[in-house]
Order: sequence, then structure tokens, then C-alpha cells
Amino acid sequence: RCAPHVLGVLADSLGLLRQFIETELNSANDNPIIDAENERVLHGGHFYGGHIAFAMDSLKNLVGNVADLLDRQLALLVDTRYNHGLPSNLSGAPAETAMINHGFKAVQIGASAWTAEALKNTMPASVFSRSTECHNQDKVSMGTIAARDALRSLELTEQVAAATLIAANQGVWLRQRDATARPLPTPLADMQIKLGEDFPPLIEDRALEGELRLCLQRIRARYWRLYD
Repeated sequence: RCAPHVLGVLADSLGLLRQFIETELNSANDNPIIDAENERVLHGGHFYGGHIAFAMDSLKNLVGNVADLLDRQLALLVDTRYNHGLPSNLSGAPAETAMINHGFKAVQIGASAWTAEALKNTMPASVFSRSTECHNQDKVSMGTIAARDALRSLELTEQVAAATLIAANQGVWLRQRDATARPLPTPLADMQIKLGEDFPPLIEDRALEGELRLCLQRIRARYWRLYD
């Protein structure tokens, strides 16, 4: 029930972060700045990347929370204590081979590891300023490190999203096998059909790396209708 609030704080922050980044991209960050027209040399600290560091540290925190939300949702889906009657680990194997099939167990373990790494990156890089260059650079922004961490966190969260999406689609397929299942709402049914074109149901265990990579590509390309 709090998913809109986890996602909402990210959505509501993107405009501010974009403003910070665009302002910095269009700024003069040299030192000194040479005003040739007025024959002045202007010394300052415009090279300090504090705004970028803040934007990137904030982004990786916001994105890390999305990864954490998705990971918790996936953990609930695969656990028979919480998934309301779905098979353990969302395995589609028949009873006679269920004991030798693991379903989405490895996928959930992977998603948990990716989430842990994304959450590790939420520590603000900007607080680790180090004095260098004989104290000439005695306070530095660490903005580049923050940006690298943010990029890695985005990649990890995309991976968690891909894993959760494929697993959720498997859960819907398993639920619909029940004769008493309710018809799917049209948007969900349409989405399941689209997903089924690339990601068939997991019945007997198979390698899923290729499908996870394809789903990751689809997410990055904004392939599905929800991006219209």
C-alpha cells in the first residue's frame, strides 16, 4: 500500500535533480575565469561539484529504495507463507518433478544481492571529502564518485525490476491455471500477452539469464505500452 509513496518521492524529486544537473552542465566551472573583455581574472570555486554530488547522492538513495521495494515484493511472491497459494518459488513443475525444480529461487537470490549492492551505494559520497594537493584541494565534492555510484545503482535497480517483472508474470500465469481464477483486467491481460511473447512460463527449470537480459533491454528501451 505504500508503493506509491516509495515511487512518488523519486518521481517528485526528478525535476529538482534535473535542474541541478542542467544548471551545472551549462555553467562555467573554470578557475580562474578570464574576463577578457574587461581584462579581469576572477578566482573562485566554481569547479566544486557540490550540486552534482548532492543530485547523485540523492538519486542513488531514491533508486535504492525502489530496488528495495521490488526485492521485498519478489520475496513475498516466491514464499508460500505469503503468496496466497502459489507454488514455492513460483515453480510451474508438475507434482512428480516438483522436488527437482527450483523455479525462481536463484532469480530471487540474485535480486536480493543486486538490491544489497544498490543499498550499499546509498552512503553519500560527498561526506568522504579528502584533503589533497598539499591542502590546496582541502575540501572536494566527490561528485564523480557519487555519479559512478548512482549509475551503478540505476543498473542494479533495472536488474531487480527485470527479475520482479518476469516473476510477477509467472505468478499471474500460475494463478490463471486455477479454474476458479477471476478474469484478468484488460490492461493486465494485454500486458501478460506481450510478456509471453518473450518470456514463456517456467515449467521445468531452464537457464533464465538470456530472458533476464532481454527484459532488461526492454525496460531500458521503454518497450511496453505503459510508457505511451
